[in-house]
Amino acid sequence: MYLSPRRSVEVIPVTALAAPRTPRARYASDLGLAAFAPASWGTTYVVTTTLLPADRPMLAATLRALPAGLVLLAVTRRLPRGDWWWKSVVLGMLNFGAFFPLIFFAAYRLPGGVAATIGSVQPLVVALLSLGMLRVRPARAVLLSALAGTGGVALLTLTADARLDPLGIAAMLTATSLMAVAIVLAKKWGRPESPLVMTGWQLTVGGLALLPLTLLTEGVPSSITGENVLGFTYLGIVGTAIAYALWFRGIDRLAPTSVSLLGLTNPMVATMAGLLILGQTLTFWQVIGFTIALGALVAGQTFNRTPAPTAPVAPIPQPAGRA
Repeated sequence: MYLSPRRSVEVIPVTALAAPRTPRARYASDLGLAAFAPASWGTTYVVTTTLLPADRPMLAATLRALPAGLVLLAVTRRLPRGDWWWKSVVLGMLNFGAFFPLIFFAAYRLPGGVAATIGSVQPLVVALLSLGMLRVRPARAVLLSALAGTGGVALLTLTADARLDPLGIAAMLTATSLMAVAIVLAKKWGRPESPLVMTGWQLTVGGLALLPLTLLTEGVPSSITGENVLGFTYLGIVGTAIAYALWFRGIDRLAPTSVSLLGLTNPMVATMAGLLILGQTLTFWQVIGFTIALGALVAGQTFNRTPAPTAPVAPIPQPAGRA
């Protein structure tokens, strides 16, 4: 019997068969992952009103930040080094320690529509800060998209009987500005570690700052139900740990105005959650507002579709004597 000689078979890695991702595909992927954060935050109102204990805003803020931060620290096992100790404190206070209490304070004094409309001006604040701190001039079309988005959110969320509480407005404006500053500073400073590690640092800082304030103002709750645990778990894992890790990743990879424009998904998702879960309805003008906000979001990202240079990865200081 004639046996043919054995022929070697070249094994081609699966990755070699996959088409390389284009810059546009990478940009779309980065946008989609970053958009998960404000989209998940849009469910916070429904979760708060249906699952969390009433009149416990500081407790909600603390249990949303501190447990998630400690878990991420335990998983990643990385601590800040060098000047990233104070930078983590600054970003942690801007994103959580100061932002969360102001947001909940505003939520208790303002209708949701007023708070959402004020929050939607964040892209304009980010654009202004980027001009001064990053020397980045946003395109005029992006600014027009941001203005249109604010108008769309106003139509979507405002009602004729909306009350305007001065302290609530001041708190919401301050919270919006703090988050805008955090976005620009994170872009300016870069990152020394992965977004997951930095999320753990900042959540822990913010949670530790919130804990004594919570004990002082609200004390310890007398009881926690199973629904409360479910709500806190969802907000801590999905709406905070995962959401903020993807948010910080987006800040690292996208232009500041692109990231801030994604915030328009927050009131849109909140509206859809109200429709599907709470049985709310939309008026004609709210439908128009939703359409305008969605169009502004798409248009703004289209004008920003050229990926911004990735923020520099900050060097990690080495201990003395190490090469």
